[in-house]
Amino acid sequence: MSAVTTARVPTAHASRYLQQLSKHWSHKLAVTFTPHEARIDFNPRAPAVVTMAAAADALTVRLETEDEALIERMTGVVAEHLDRFAFREAPLPFDWQRQG
Repeated sequence: MSAVTTARVPTAHASRYLQQLSKHWSHKLAVTFTPHEARIDFNPRAPAVVTMAAAADALTVRLETEDEALIERMTGVVAEHLDRFAFREAPLPFDWQRQG
């Protein structure tokens, strides 16, 4: 995979949001998660993988894809879904940083 972008999202509820989103997507996608880490594989729907790591003060979200054109769409999908679970503090501040 070639394109990588990461966002560190400040929130005291990172583990809760990680688990809620993982359970939500596990109905249609390949998902593995613990209370502190998650991996969501969007293949074959889209060539992308999202990983999340929960800390006490933030949720780190990493998106990796082979398709540069998918970056903007997929970061929007992730942010929109997380905002649904974080409705009390939404919109969450996503500051996506491209790597590489």
